[in-house]
Amino acid sequence: MTTTIEGQPTSVEVLARLRAEARPVVLAFSRGKDSIAAWVALRDAGIDVRPFYLYSIPGLMAFERASLDYFAETFGCPIPVYPHPGLYRQLRNNVFQPPDRWRPIAAAGLPNLTHELVNAGVRADYHLDPDAWVCDGVRAADSLVRRAAISRHGAFRPTTGKCSPIWDHTKAETMALIAGAGIDLPVDYAWFGRSFDGLDHRFLGPLAQHAPDDYARVLDWFPMADAELFRAEMISHGA
Repeated sequence: MTTTIEGQPTSVEVLARLRAEARPVVLAFSRGKDSIAAWVALRDAGIDVRPFYLYSIPGLMAFERASLDYFAETFGCPIPVYPHPGLYRQLRNNVFQPPDRWRPIAAAGLPNLTHELVNAGVRADYHLDPDAWVCDGVRAADSLVRRAAISRHGAFRPTTGKCSPIWDHTKAETMALIAGAGIDLPVDYAWFGRSFDGLDHRFLGPLAQHAPDDYARVLDWFPMADAELFRAEMISHGA
């Protein structure tokens, strides 16, 4: 059953408003099921979608590139890529970095990149108005935190310029929308059960197993990430 929150417009109403505004929208595309469904819903509503993808490893891993190529062909438009704010934060905090990299990283003066800065840059690169909506695949049914966020801030969030066009969809509705469009989920779901989203053992273990070249690319940027797999192995053995 579709999620309802008192005072919030339905996804049908959200899409109708976006269509009535007759302006392109930006889509934060993670390659995950929710952002795929959001793109399908926006497309089917006749809304001009300008997607972008945030990478966590510079240069993209091969499995990311393969799925981005697939979605670009499927939806008929290129998908530009930008650095994820978390990448800069992890590097600045020396996550999985050996001591001999600490000083060079500090000397690099990496900026405190935020999602707001990225979104502004994406709008500018697409030559859109500074207040163009940045859509996402956030769904209230996904977690209590997300439900609370929708309840508090709404499907439209003018202060941040963000919009959640399928916020009231259940997982079943999301999957049905994707299946109905004949779109395949990325290989992430076979490997991780979800889209790639971090440097913990849930992602690094399967990545090392299924895509050793991509795992080697992770180690290029985070040389001590092997420690995360060692930690997970020790925990599994009760150490």
